[in-house]
Amino acid sequence: MKSKFSTKWTASKQPRKQRKYKYNAPLHLRHRFLNAHLSLELRKKYGKRSFPVRKGDEVLVMRGKFKKKKAKITEVNLKKERIVLENVNREKKDGNKVAVYFHPSNLVIESLNLDDKERLKLLKEKPVEKKSGKHVEKEAKNEDKNKEKENVPNKIKS
Repeated sequence: MKSKFSTKWTASKQPRKQRKYKYNAPLHLRHRFLNAHLSLELRKKYGKRSFPVRKGDEVLVMRGKFKKKKAKITEVNLKKERIVLENVNREKKDGNKVAVYFHPSNLVIESLNLDDKERLKLLKEKPVEKKSGKHVEKEAKNEDKNKEKENVPNKIKS
């Protein structure tokens, strides 16, 4: 299998190809993979379910040892696809403190860093509905069936 990244690749059911796409993606595209869910308040405000994390965002940890802890993001590591939070450390046996890496799926964004105007534009954009061809075809068939049922006159029993 080639290890080159293909920009033409859209999707595959095969996990092998999904992993290949993810591992070989360039850093400017990897940022898209680092999405975290928005809190309920932010979800209502912006009409989006998730958003890419950025340094300075305040997040709530939802899983693991540090569950229910609120902290600011200090580092976003695109190569490891992990996030480092402020004052969330693990102590080694020799007494040194080491940063704990989190995957964005285990975090919820509580407040956003809105210093960047481009980020504000992305937030205010309305989400585009993505429907695959099969899904659209099924909906069209269902609509046709419903219309046929409406057009059939009811038989009167005598």
